[in-house]
Amino acid sequence: MSWLSNALTSSIGRKIIMAVTGLFLCSFLVVHLVGNLQLFKNDGGAAFNIYSHFMGTNPVIRTLEIGLLLGFAFHIYEAVALTGKNRKARGGQGYVANHIEQNSPWQSRNMGLLGTIILIFLLVHLYNFFYRARFGDLDPDINNNADLYTLVVSSFHQWWYVLLYVLAQVALCYHLIHGFKSAFQSLGLTHRKYTPLVTYAGYAFAVLVCAGFAAMPLYFFFQ
Repeated sequence: MSWLSNALTSSIGRKIIMAVTGLFLCSFLVVHLVGNLQLFKNDGGAAFNIYSHFMGTNPVIRTLEIGLLLGFAFHIYEAVALTGKNRKARGGQGYVANHIEQNSPWQSRNMGLLGTIILIFLLVHLYNFFYRARFGDLDPDINNNADLYTLVVSSFHQWWYVLLYVLAQVALCYHLIHGFKSAFQSLGLTHRKYTPLVTYAGYAFAVLVCAGFAAMPLYFFFQ
């Protein structure tokens, strides 16, 4: 199986893994956003708490969480490995070129920075909501579900958390704009006619998803 190991650890293999896990995580973002839109219902958080209870107790969802965790792990690991390999190939130097801003977009040159911001937010976010919802001691709501809604509202009234959340969405937006198109290229799914459509779809996806997530903390902070 050494051929498989060599293939997966090559630059092309790593890019394919990045592409597959990236597109998988994009699907998670859509599902997560749709579920979190329950926050905007004017019902005191009842619908959001029902949704959260379902996500936390359904055995199918709990099983899929393992796949999601592995997707994040592989995506982050391959990103770090690929960045290190590219830097080593350049002799430990960054991009060396005249007028580099004319050769590649800003987000493609700063994926490491954007990924770091997203990772820091992700760790804080998982502790604040996922960990405390699963292993904390949240009070029950009127339907006897864990009242995660109250925790969300209180978190979104903290200026530093709102700032981190919105900053992370800006970073994620740039990350997705570059990553969406790059994923299709890494998988060999390019065509002179359809690649521009993929690029536009990537822009639309990135902006709509990240704007949707950013709207949540801003809505409660300024409410």
